[in-house]
Amino acid sequence: MTAGVCASTWSAFTVMYASMFPQGETSKAMGQISAMTVAGQLTGMAFSAPLADGFGWNTAFLAGVGAAVIGIPFALSIPETPIAAKRMPRLSPSLFRGVVRQRTLVRASVLSVMAHAMLFISMFGFTPLKAQDLGADGWLLTGIVFSFMIPHALASLLAGGVLSNKFGEWRLLRAGFGLGAITTALVAFSPSLIWLAATQAVNGFMQGLLFPLLLSLAIREAPISERATAMGFYQAVYAMGMFAGPFVAGWMNDQWGINSGFWLGGAVGIFAAALTYYWSSSRRQNVEQTCS
Repeated sequence: MTAGVCASTWSAFTVMYASMFPQGETSKAMGQISAMTVAGQLTGMAFSAPLADGFGWNTAFLAGVGAAVIGIPFALSIPETPIAAKRMPRLSPSLFRGVVRQRTLVRASVLSVMAHAMLFISMFGFTPLKAQDLGADGWLLTGIVFSFMIPHALASLLAGGVLSNKFGEWRLLRAGFGLGAITTALVAFSPSLIWLAATQAVNGFMQGLLFPLLLSLAIREAPISERATAMGFYQAVYAMGMFAGPFVAGWMNDQWGINSGFWLGGAVGIFAAALTYYWSSSRRQNVEQTCS
């Protein structure tokens, strides 16, 4: 419970990081911080298993404590410009109603529920179990994780700048959800670890496109003074996907076997891709009507 409360501060430092960039570079900022977040996850996954195997389970948790202690002086040294009290809106029902009326925020939050459902059904859920069924153990299992996380980090870094400028955000979201859905479903048909690693490489890259783009969309319409509230709403909503995705997939796995959960993840991704197509089409029509 304490770790969950501490993790909720993610919304605050994400907004602070975005505020250090020019107004038009929110996507770039979200891409960079997403890539750094994934790099931290990858580092933790890489070192926790060898530490636990070589020195006992407690060593991995002590290493986490050490990482937190190292982070404290860095956190204290971050320059932060305080906002004048008169410009800082008080948290109130009217403020919250204003935030949730931001259409782009609500759409990004709904899509993020599905993105996190896919992620927590696959790599953060049942993909390691599928790898074990195919004979993975020890470093082979770590290799399967790396095959997902390294492309995931690379895509997070590229999505907010190079790729979004070239292809457009909504087009990248469709590709991320669509191809991510296909490769999630293909996990169910993996005959070997090599095939599984290939699906994870593609899936990791495609899912890596999603999160920085959705982060950027979530705070795009919010005034600077309301961005923390918008990010808090976004984080609270997508947490449903983190819970509901593996929960429903776990129930399906009990009923019909481990492969059924990956079919669920694929179906969620296809539905999300359809939503991005519908919302981007309606957005384009509104822009055309406004211009005419």
